[in-house]
Amino acid sequence: MPLQPYLRVLRLPGVPASILLMFVARLPMTAMGITLTLHVVSELGRGYGAAGLIGTATTIGSALGAPLIGRLIDRHGLRPAVALCGLASCAYWLSTPHLPYEALLVVALPAGMLTVPAGSLARQVLTALVPPPQRRTAYSMDMMSLETSFMIGPALGILVSTQLSSTVALTSIGIAFGAVAAVLYAANPPVRTAAESAAPRTARQPIRTWLTAPLVAALFIAVGATFVLMGTEIAALAALRASGEVEWTGVVIAVMAVASAVGGLVHGAVPRSLSQLPLMVLLSVLVLPVGLVDQPWWLLALALVPMNLACAPTLAATTEAVSALAPPGVRGEAMGLQDSATRIGLALGAPVVGFVMDHSAPGWGFAAAGAGGLLFAAVGLALQRRRVREPVPAATG
Repeated sequence: MPLQPYLRVLRLPGVPASILLMFVARLPMTAMGITLTLHVVSELGRGYGAAGLIGTATTIGSALGAPLIGRLIDRHGLRPAVALCGLASCAYWLSTPHLPYEALLVVALPAGMLTVPAGSLARQVLTALVPPPQRRTAYSMDMMSLETSFMIGPALGILVSTQLSSTVALTSIGIAFGAVAAVLYAANPPVRTAAESAAPRTARQPIRTWLTAPLVAALFIAVGATFVLMGTEIAALAALRASGEVEWTGVVIAVMAVASAVGGLVHGAVPRSLSQLPLMVLLSVLVLPVGLVDQPWWLLALALVPMNLACAPTLAATTEAVSALAPPGVRGEAMGLQDSATRIGLALGAPVVGFVMDHSAPGWGFAAAGAGGLLFAAVGLALQRRRVREPVPAATG
């Protein structure tokens, strides 16, 4: 497979350093969920349900806060947003080991709103640094970086929590957030292209003028993609538990991550690839039959490879669609809405698929994940087909 597209992107000024910086910035984000769960269960003596409530509050907070932080970046640049979010995230995670459960539950939502927006920042920076013809490759590279951070971050959180303590792990996350924010503030990577920065500032466009049906469609499809991914993970865990092979969960998830990274590599390297909606449909259809071969664990892992090959490409195509549809002046807010959409999908996937499996069997969880994805894809298709009526010019004569 030709890798020249990636080499050309990596030769662009500022791109390698930005990708590395954003990879490091995502590590504490990927570690915080599992680390906080271990702390609530082991140190505070609560159940997994109680830990899940804090996770849900954090997710809701981040979904609400992402577009607001994006709007702050649009209006005032990267540094004020990074300073605010860095201070808030650092303070929250440094204090987390010393707070009772009730206090954690109260502050989880506002803390989630002010999480350092590493994901949307990475996409904005790449959009600013990479010319449009090469952005698909850049976004694919970003998705592969994200997959790698998800393989490393949670493992580090578990390692520190089990070998030292959850207090050390949570404190380390707070320090990491502070350090990441400081480096981002000092580096101040661009969030606008040179031409966009040189253009005179104009008044912010009302949301109704740029949040068009095609952009809403792209966001609906983003919800569907992460719904499928979260639902599939929950169904895989349930299938492994049902077959008595839960100890192989890490291996199965690693296979899924590697397959997604390979799919992203191909998506960014080929001259032409599928767009967001066909990739989303492919992702959903390929997960439907997995429940027919959900044991033993190695067969389940192999069955999950095809759908995961479409995972990173679907997410990369989503970023490509949002960046193309959003005007430069509101790109931060639009990228924040994309973050919100993906988090809503994650928040919906677990309970919906879990409900289906509670009333059937683990195999039906894969069918529920795929069917839900197809439903969101259908809504996206309907929105894409809407046509805004253009006013007919008055005849002159």
